[in-house]
Amino acid sequence: MAFREITPEEIRDNLFVTINKEWMLLTAGDEAAHNTMTVSWGSMGELWGHYTATVHVRPQRYTLPFIENHDFFSLCVLPKENHDAMVICGRESGRDGDKDKKAGITPVFDEKAPYYREARLVLICRKLYRQPMQADCFTDPSLVPANYKNGDFHVTFVGAIEKVLVKDE
Repeated sequence: MAFREITPEEIRDNLFVTINKEWMLLTAGDEAAHNTMTVSWGSMGELWGHYTATVHVRPQRYTLPFIENHDFFSLCVLPKENHDAMVICGRESGRDGDKDKKAGITPVFDEKAPYYREARLVLICRKLYRQPMQADCFTDPSLVPANYKNGDFHVTFVGAIEKVLVKDE
């Protein structure tokens, strides 16, 4: 089944459910080297005159340098029957081997960021902003020990959604 391009306004997902329950694959890099990870924290909306996606990456994640060193990243939502692939991509590290192969997913390199052939929804995002989270910026300090016992604060990235691809069901 082929992808077709739609506008961000045409996305029909309940994004709260998509991000939190279905999860997304965050991928950056190129054909020479790329990595993906499962994300379940993030948001989408409008900022600075762009439709945006915001993602958060812990500093120890192998995907972080790929996002740092490339101008674009993708977010892919896989169909429910591929949920095991999402689990593998969240649990396994690309440092230890071919995560795509282990997860049974196929990278595609015809856009500005890699994405996956098996996806039902793809967002191609251009990085606009990067900011490491800091303990003294939390207005609810109880979130720090609950989420950052090791002090490994996420790095937040805001990307302009430049292309949306979907597969018809």
